[in-house]
Amino acid sequence: MVSIVLVEPEIPQNTGNIARTCACLGAPLHLIEPMGFRPTERNLRRAGCDYWDKVDITCWPCAQAFFDAWEAGELGQGALHLFTGQARAPYHEASYGECDFLVFGRESRGLDPTLIDAYADRCRRIPMADGARSLNLSNAVAIAAYEAYRQQGWPGLS
Repeated sequence: MVSIVLVEPEIPQNTGNIARTCACLGAPLHLIEPMGFRPTERNLRRAGCDYWDKVDITCWPCAQAFFDAWEAGELGQGALHLFTGQARAPYHEASYGECDFLVFGRESRGLDPTLIDAYADRCRRIPMADGARSLNLSNAVAIAAYEAYRQQGWPGLS
């Protein structure tokens, strides 16, 4: 199944909402530190409601650890798709495999330019009106994740 990866998330409510989306899809969630909150924070728990026990969560100490594990094949053969407003390729033109990773950056700054440069051919963009800076992170995750599942015929969903 498609995995959601949050690089240094800052807002607990967004992460809670994303965890809820992951629970509804059966998608694993990877959280990369440092985070702008503690995993026990009340707002995080409230946003995720009673879905936390339905989400497979993996925490990583830093982005380098996650990307090194992916490069070494320790996370399987799934492709990376990095979401950034700086990408040229629209998200809906990408082909998503069942074990792929959808990677999103922090709410305030997005993904680091070094990641965007290193994986430029894997960067995706969600179209927006001119002058719009960005979507809310939890909305962007939902858009991308549901497109990935749609392309696969909604595996495991009813």
